[in-house]
Amino acid sequence: MEYRKLGKTDIDVSVICLGTMTYGQQNTEAEAHEQLSYAVDQGVNFIDTAELYPVPAKGGTQGKTEEYIGTWLEKRKKRDDLIIGSKIAGPGPYTDHIRTDLDYNAQNISDAIEGSLKRLKTDYLDLFQIHWPARPTNFFGKRGYFHRDGWQNNIEEVVAGLDKAVLSGKVRHVGISNETPWGVQAYLKAADKNGHSRIQSIQNPYSMLNRTFEAGLAEMSIREKVGLLAYSPMAFGLLSGKYHRKEDKPSDRINQFSTMARYSSDQSHLATAKYAEIAKKHGLSLAQMSLAFVNQQRFVTANIIGATTLAQLKENIASIDVKLEKEVTREINAIHEAVPNPAP
Repeated sequence: MEYRKLGKTDIDVSVICLGTMTYGQQNTEAEAHEQLSYAVDQGVNFIDTAELYPVPAKGGTQGKTEEYIGTWLEKRKKRDDLIIGSKIAGPGPYTDHIRTDLDYNAQNISDAIEGSLKRLKTDYLDLFQIHWPARPTNFFGKRGYFHRDGWQNNIEEVVAGLDKAVLSGKVRHVGISNETPWGVQAYLKAADKNGHSRIQSIQNPYSMLNRTFEAGLAEMSIREKVGLLAYSPMAFGLLSGKYHRKEDKPSDRINQFSTMARYSSDQSHLATAKYAEIAKKHGLSLAQMSLAFVNQQRFVTANIIGATTLAQLKENIASIDVKLEKEVTREINAIHEAVPNPAP
């Protein structure tokens, strides 16, 4: 396993981070425990979760992901060798079951942390993140920018609430997710102005089908040391190649949750087919080529992988040993030029 510093901290996190949003929906508690144990045995020390999970978000399952991790932690009886990150859910039609007031105020931040700690059966979180912006902007696949007035800039208040959590000892470091370059600089500026805890990471989508992070945010990550925690590096499994090999099942994510159509466009399938040809040509599995591409980016701190089976997990973690030749990267970039960002 390889490790990189989390932002400006002294924390070394594994480049492969275990994503857990399937626990409680597509994975049982026993399967979750098996995945967690296997990943840690392979040197993974970074676990990503959220109060919202599992996905799709709904009242009947909300919080189960953290609960499954918590029962595993309780059974393992070791905590300090792991880096665990969670997130507070924000406003949206899919979060009303979590709390009625969905603003990122200090009380809600505190309540979210307490809820996560209870479910995870731990005394602290290594990383606590704002899951998505409260303001109307570009995230979750939104193309184009249409400015709407009315949002009151409360980022200084949010940063103060996060800093309070750090001072309490219940959170070690803070970060953001699904953010824009403006959002990154706003959080950094607010922290610097008031002497509050700075963001150490940004968790955004990044894959061969979505390289929008490279425009603006990549430079921010490197220069400001706010590294990317890349989510959906496999594009909901599309970049495994199983859909193109006709090996997919009705229970697979894209088939089971048709409303989550971020990676279902014709252009996404076209680009994936072309990437599959590159992988075959160079004797690589498409999954490992896709993950290795993310792993090699300088602005990436960790690559958040997810799997519904142990076989998938083994293949995904093993991507850390795959180093792409320059010719492979050139061919990937050529496809990107022809079919850029089909799944933003």
